[in-house]
Amino acid sequence: MSRRSGILEFAVLGLLRESPMHGYELRKRLNTSLGVFRAFSYGTLYPCLKTLLANGWLIEEPGNTAEDALAAPLSGRRAKIVYRLTAEGKEHFEQLLSQTGPDAYEDETFAARFAFFGQTSRDVRMRVLEGRRSRLEERLEKMRASLARTRERLDDYTLELQRHGMESVEREVRWLNELIESERAGRDLKGSATGGSAQQDTTSGATGGLPRPGDDPRPDTPDDTAT
Repeated sequence: MSRRSGILEFAVLGLLRESPMHGYELRKRLNTSLGVFRAFSYGTLYPCLKTLLANGWLIEEPGNTAEDALAAPLSGRRAKIVYRLTAEGKEHFEQLLSQTGPDAYEDETFAARFAFFGQTSRDVRMRVLEGRRSRLEERLEKMRASLARTRERLDDYTLELQRHGMESVEREVRWLNELIESERAGRDLKGSATGGSAQQDTTSGATGGLPRPGDDPRPDTPDDTAT
């Protein structure tokens, strides 16, 4: 399994843990809540869903709204399918959620992990945040060393581009420092004291006012024939 496929499976399980969804609704949530999936198609989503179904982590159910019930007889199309997480799927997602190894804070995975921090225990959040910060500090040190060695050979535009890259990493390190300080102080993202894991509104994709991994403001036209 590729890393991107693994991230997609993780995100699908996490969203379906919140509530069952049609395929279109699931794709829309992935597009709007998780920037890493800003541009992907049903052709990417449905193989993932088939894999999760084959593993017993999801089940398919017929749509139960009046609109879905009338879809087949009125239009000749089959009613939309709703995907629901099984007990085994919930257990598997919780296992994935508890992982704190390097894969949890790499560039390709950190945004997806952060999007589900509201469902993650505080100790796991801390380890992921600290791992991400450590990885970026190492990257920043290498960038500074490289710039010091090559500064005289770079034209102004290339030099400015490297400076921009360093500033982006520095901003994220500062952001991570603030998050880690809040976690250590026992505060959630809105600044109130918490005794356990911070329960945020993951249903709406909120992250307490902090930058979200990515939003895609472009309208998405539903495909009535898609599940």
